[in-house]
Amino acid sequence: MSEPGSNVKLVLVAAHAENGVIGRDGDMPWRLPSDLKHFKAVTLGTPVIMGRKTYLSIGRPLPGRANIVVSRSGFTAEGVETVDSLDKALERARSYAQESGASQISVIGGGQIYALAIDRADELILTEVDAEIEGDTVFPAIDSSLWKKISLSDPVRTEKDSHSVRFAVWQRRDR
Repeated sequence: MSEPGSNVKLVLVAAHAENGVIGRDGDMPWRLPSDLKHFKAVTLGTPVIMGRKTYLSIGRPLPGRANIVVSRSGFTAEGVETVDSLDKALERARSYAQESGASQISVIGGGQIYALAIDRADELILTEVDAEIEGDTVFPAIDSSLWKKISLSDPVRTEKDSHSVRFAVWQRRDR
């Protein structure tokens, strides 16, 4: 993703269970206010790219972010820009980042979009949910020959969180 003269990183932002699950029946299979706070801190002020199903699960544009939805079905919604490919989403997000001075583009799901974007990503910001959870959507496998974990927080769990979590940052080894 990073191009000569560009310092805008492509970052995948996700929460996943120990078995890679990120979703079930169109929603996240946990309640994690501490992760939502972390997600907001990581993505606020950045262009966000998401698939149609992720947008529908959120139900509204995320405030303080340019919202770009990838959909081949002709989907439209107020407050978001819809494009029909990841390439077009990245082009629009780069433009938003340049206009706003954002240092990253945040890819926020779901499974199909993560699978398309992971080979182009510079960084993964992952919330590791300390549980094996049943679900129907998974985060792509992380190849440790391509990625290295550069930070991992201590476990976090507030009284309102359904599970404890750790916040991890992975960087691509060749960058």
